[in-house]
Amino acid sequence: MNRALLLSTLALLALVAGLISLAIGPAGLPLSRMIAAATGSGDRIATTILFELRLPRMLLALIVGAMLGGAGAALQGYLRNPLAEPSVIGASTSASLGAVIALYFGFAQLHAAILPLFAILGALASLVALFAFSGRSESPLTLILAGIAISTLATSGVSLALNMSPNPFAAMEITNWLLGALEDRSFQHVWIALPCVIVGLALLLWNCRALDALTLGEDGARALGVSLKRTRLRLLVGVAIGVGGAVAVSGSIGFIGLIVPHLVRPLTDRSPSAVLLPAALGGAALLAMADILVRIIPTTNELKLGVVTAFLGVPVFLFHLARERRLW
Repeated sequence: MNRALLLSTLALLALVAGLISLAIGPAGLPLSRMIAAATGSGDRIATTILFELRLPRMLLALIVGAMLGGAGAALQGYLRNPLAEPSVIGASTSASLGAVIALYFGFAQLHAAILPLFAILGALASLVALFAFSGRSESPLTLILAGIAISTLATSGVSLALNMSPNPFAAMEITNWLLGALEDRSFQHVWIALPCVIVGLALLLWNCRALDALTLGEDGARALGVSLKRTRLRLLVGVAIGVGGAVAVSGSIGFIGLIVPHLVRPLTDRSPSAVLLPAALGGAALLAMADILVRIIPTTNELKLGVVTAFLGVPVFLFHLARERRLW
């Protein structure tokens, strides 16, 4: 598919999903009432629902989805591994551990920005540990093995916090956060996540030429003048900051970074640079649509977003894995 057409289609899909997201919720808002609220002539209740509840939620779905999709595409290109996603290098799980520490010790109650801050610090700590474990090696396999070790350690820390939680309410709060959700978010969360995601995606897009060169192998990339050390640094810092900021406001949401690159790759020339931006737009659209499903599925309590993305992601990934395994 033509690249401009693909990007336009995905951007339009994300926009439509965002607009539908604004119209769906427990409180029914007719289109005329929404337009009145958007133009400043609506009643106070409609304005509050639209601008303080639904708009931040919609924006966060697009922002977080874009980061997870872009990070998954970049990591799959760099590691040359179709199963790579942010958790492979420990970024997602370490961000989760940082947030769990804030919840466990009660720091999250001090200020709304404490929990996101701890999540971002957790992701950055995983970056430091990754460099410590992998040393001077530039091999993708070494990064994968080091990332698995960090991810396992972070998961063990989360399990320990749940096991030793001082009361069942704290354990429930930690569990709810780990399942991932976007309800009850405000513009404060948007302003926390947005700068992190912008910086993260900018660093990933900076690596486009280097990722394409790496398809020729490490020696071929060096021959083309690519610095593998700088490429790795930009990639890992971008993933840590971007995913840390995203996980900080949404909780742990899986499978977006894994399946979205596989969905858009057949529509491109399959080079990493051609997949990265479409994967970011596709991730934004997919997470916004998943958040719509969370609200329209009839349940006593609203489903958690991470649960819905898992149910959507596994069959889609298995289908594309069976169809595309010989084409990677």
